[in-house]
Amino acid sequence: MPFTKPTLPPVDPGEFVTLPLGERMRILTTFWAENGYGSPKALHLIYIAKFLLMSSLGGLLVVTLTSPGVGSILDVGSWWDEPIVYQKLVLWAAFLEVVGIGGAWGPLTGHFKPFYGGARYFVRPGLLRMAPWPGRVPFTGGTRRTRFDAVLYVAYVTSLVIALVLPGVPYGEPLPDAAGGVIRHGALIAPIVLLVVLGLRDKVVFLCGRGEQYLPAMVFFAILAPHDMVIAGKLLIVVIWCGAAFSKIGKHFENVVPPMVSNTPWAWKSLKRRHYRDFPRDLRPSRLGWFMAHVLGTIAEWAVPLVLLFTTDRTVTLLGVASMVAFHLFITSTFPLAVPLEWNILFGFIAVALFAGHPNGDGYGILDFSEPWMLPVFAAALLFFPVLGNLRPDLVSFLPSMRQYAGNWASAVWTFTPGADQKLKKAGMPVALHSEQLAALRVPRDTARIMIDLFVAWRSMHSQGRGLISVLRDYLGDDLDTREVWEGETGANLVLGWNFGDGHLHGIRFLEALREHCGFEPGEFVVAWVESQPVHASHQEWFVFDGALGVTRRGTWQVADCVAEQPWLPNGPIPLDITWRSDRTVTA
Repeated sequence: MPFTKPTLPPVDPGEFVTLPLGERMRILTTFWAENGYGSPKALHLIYIAKFLLMSSLGGLLVVTLTSPGVGSILDVGSWWDEPIVYQKLVLWAAFLEVVGIGGAWGPLTGHFKPFYGGARYFVRPGLLRMAPWPGRVPFTGGTRRTRFDAVLYVAYVTSLVIALVLPGVPYGEPLPDAAGGVIRHGALIAPIVLLVVLGLRDKVVFLCGRGEQYLPAMVFFAILAPHDMVIAGKLLIVVIWCGAAFSKIGKHFENVVPPMVSNTPWAWKSLKRRHYRDFPRDLRPSRLGWFMAHVLGTIAEWAVPLVLLFTTDRTVTLLGVASMVAFHLFITSTFPLAVPLEWNILFGFIAVALFAGHPNGDGYGILDFSEPWMLPVFAAALLFFPVLGNLRPDLVSFLPSMRQYAGNWASAVWTFTPGADQKLKKAGMPVALHSEQLAALRVPRDTARIMIDLFVAWRSMHSQGRGLISVLRDYLGDDLDTREVWEGETGANLVLGWNFGDGHLHGIRFLEALREHCGFEPGEFVVAWVESQPVHASHQEWFVFDGALGVTRRGTWQVADCVAEQPWLPNGPIPLDITWRSDRTVTA
């Protein structure tokens, strides 16, 4: 395979685009099982260079050069367990994410040219803005970004930079061998307040900055002495790990690991094929895929963090830390579509710095808080959104719910009649449509269609993708085969500038905003959207949205029916329970 050229399915692109959707999905999901997205090796090296040179090396340079007392970047032994290094690397990651050059960057998220959204969107008044509770929080109504929002965003980024570059200060009795001090508490007030206000104005910016994880960390940095801050940091990371592990219990997650492994550029095709029951005839997970998901994934991500949280044995701690570092390196190696590479590298470092650098047996266990009220209060605060999000996923994004990688995501598939996607531009976008971005890279139009369809194929390899395509097939009939079909996440990326698997960002309010601004005719833009599965239910709730008429149909499906079917639905749509129909429905 040429180093700089993508691997493409062995089909004639001109013939491919004329095939029915089911046949296109069969070809592309079979291709994905062996090749993933088919990205050129050069692209993987660009991603690696970004997180090694800019994110990791750049962050360490910023931290060590602005923190007198921690030693030079080459003297790792002098700074690896310093509290201020942990603090500043979290702020550095928060900065990279909110600017748009952390996760959700590059072609693996549909950013072909340019490679990122983020700041390119957030500093521009007039683009779409998605407030979380516009009807309940004063001064957050409307769907357009204002100059005030742009100023808020710039102020938040600036406040992170200031907190990063200011040298550390002593705090009370410093930790042993902690020469660098800690970030001054006053420098953290501005980023905390600004991120909260930003989040109330626009949840896209809040989630882009990974506020669900970095905001609690910043609060701990601002209010706690170094000793308590380290213990609270351990509690935070264990809640994140165990929250993700809990969300993987069920039928969804085993469908996540095989296509995830298939996307790694380093694994042999024979190993990738072994993750499927009977490649290429049956692409449901094999026993190996199940084992990777629920033993090396779910069980390990539950057990190891809990052991780390409570053990006082030094050897067990080091083994647990090594396991979690390997866990994050494995995820990084697969280049998952949201490409959260920086996040995984940071969490690997945090595991080393907190648990190996400050062992529980040395007085840093969760029962060693300086005040007895801290443990129950912090634990309750950190568990609130994960518990609520699993019981009522309609109320909480999957990110604060700590359901990363679980496969149980709110999601959508978009469809357009030929040419109707051009109307999206009326919503306001600082970048071109995917097809136009690829055309600017001299990718032929039919080949570009394959590259766009590959995102839909990836969705079809997951449980909810089979349900969404079933809903569209039931609603549109054979007309579905004549339409352009998009993965909803990459579509929302074009309009909002960022997405990380959260279907709530392009839910009803977003779709209604497109309906208001784009001027679609009935039937031109039809979306199937589904909510996550609550932990106590066996079904998921979905709706169909017409870009001119609004919601036209609602219903449910059983998750068991989704996971039992092949990605390309050779037996037709899965069983659907239609609970409501609009009398304005326009179908084929």
